[in-house]
Amino acid sequence: MEYIIELFRKYFDFHAAIESIVAFLPKLLSAILVFAFFVFLWKLVRRLFRMLFRRFTVDRTLQNFLVNVGKTVVYVFGFSAALTQMGVNPASILASLGIAGLTLGFAAKDALSNIISGLFIFWDRPFVVGDLIEIGGQYGRVEEISLRSTKVTTVDGKMISIPNTQIVNSMVVSYTNFPHLRLDIPFTVAPDEDLAKIRSLLFALVQDTNTYLSTPPPELVLNSINDYNIELVFRVWIRDEKQHIALRFQLREAILKTLLEAKVNMPYETLSVIMNKQQADT
Repeated sequence: MEYIIELFRKYFDFHAAIESIVAFLPKLLSAILVFAFFVFLWKLVRRLFRMLFRRFTVDRTLQNFLVNVGKTVVYVFGFSAALTQMGVNPASILASLGIAGLTLGFAAKDALSNIISGLFIFWDRPFVVGDLIEIGGQYGRVEEISLRSTKVTTVDGKMISIPNTQIVNSMVVSYTNFPHLRLDIPFTVAPDEDLAKIRSLLFALVQDTNTYLSTPPPELVLNSINDYNIELVFRVWIRDEKQHIALRFQLREAILKTLLEAKVNMPYETLSVIMNKQQADT
């Protein structure tokens, strides 16, 4: 043990280390204060953004983009200024990285790709904040579009963060990109049922013009002729596309109730198993 202590004293100058720490502390404190200033500056800039957003009509997607870019710029400058206060030149660090910089570049390839994809999303605007979309089988409301990912809240309350690169390279279905949406409700009835009667019954369900549109008018179309029934599709346009899930459930239930009350025959496929006497005995 004494040998180890002696070896430590030989190769480690305790007093010199203390002096170095004491000399470095003011630089560290200065760097912390500088970075804290930029944090405070960002709070002021964010407040300025909010004032401008209240004064001028700016949609939430553009607000989100400006806030993300502003925060990134202020924090990058703050981090660079803090390094300078510590006696570190950020430019020289980037220049001296060499192979390590190349390695970091490959590691940051996905992050950079997401940022570029985020810029494409803001530019192309396939959807905006508040839209109802479906990406890769995931359906929900767009809550935030950042430079790295897009956050979507599903109908069951889950928050999904989808990388922007995946969104750019996938098919995006928007349910709210246009002012109205059509509901298609399929159901089956017997082949000998009166379609005019069914059409009249169903059209009476969508007379509320505050919920459903009269132009384009509702339709009842024959979709397929099966062996034991025919499939009909009731099509109706709704005024508020953001209510399409709730209205679809309500309309489907109303159709079933109306058809049952009207004694409309809705046959379904049945399977009968007939066993002969010899098989029954065995």
